Amino acid sequence: MEFLGKKIDNLSLKDHNGKIEKLYHLQKKVLLSFHPLAWTSICSKQMLSIEEKYDVFAKLNVAPFGVSVDPLPSKKAWAESLNIKKLPLITDFWPHGEIAKSFGLFREKDGFSERANVILDENKVVIFYKIYPIEELPDIEELIGFLKK
Repeated sequence: MEFLGKKIDNLSLKDHNGKIEKLYHLQKKVLLSFHPLAWTSICSKQMLSIEEKYDVFAKLNVAPFGVSVDPLPSKKAWAESLNIKKLPLITDFWPHGEIAKSFGLFREKDGFSERANVILDENKVVIFYKIYPIEELPDIEELIGFLKK
């Protein structure tokens, strides 16, 4: 299924602090950065790269989120261990993989998502959609460059 140009339903995003954001309440672009599992080295680097550029995303009117199937207590402990203060880490634990499934990113055989970045415009239409090899760290500058053009 082609996701570029697709309008996304109003998903609920529950972060590692238990805060719930409704996608349609966000009056800005949204970056959903999917990572397979917390507590793994590439996933940690992926989330830290977004945390480090969080203010750049804010200046570009983008709300970034890290998304994985890990349960809330695990996401909270992981955020603390990485010293993540700004980036909301979304739990896609239950219903298991629901957010990833809505973007065609859930790997049924593995029980977790692809490593991927999805950007939605202010109207919640997909304007960027890229799946990366599981062992590859996504290039944060590619996302920033896309958003600046």
